[in-house]
Amino acid sequence: MALEIWHNPRCSKSRQTLALVRDQGLEPTVIEYLKTPPNAERLEQVLAMLELTPRQLMRRKEADYKDQGIDDDSLSDDQLIAAMIEFPKLIERPVVINGGQAALGRPPEQVLEIL
Repeated sequence: MALEIWHNPRCSKSRQTLALVRDQGLEPTVIEYLKTPPNAERLEQVLAMLELTPRQLMRRKEADYKDQGIDDDSLSDDQLIAAMIEFPKLIERPVVINGGQAALGRPPEQVLEIL
């Protein structure tokens, strides 16, 4: 697997993380996940690499989280993953994937351990 970043160019943390990766002399595949959300299988793989549950990778302050009823604690992981694909704004960003490892760029320096 190549180096990739799930990126939102409007997010300062995402821009900082991308710059940090490039400062290491690396050029990741940039995936603008709002335009091209991951499929369920890829999201499950990345969640496993991050050792997070779907809800832990969600932006719970996004309007869609409450407006779409995703704040319902009875939803299954599969339902949460489906919601993240339908409403990709809910996916916390940025995520950097390198080989079989992934890290959330919050703070951006956190991704250095997998580069």
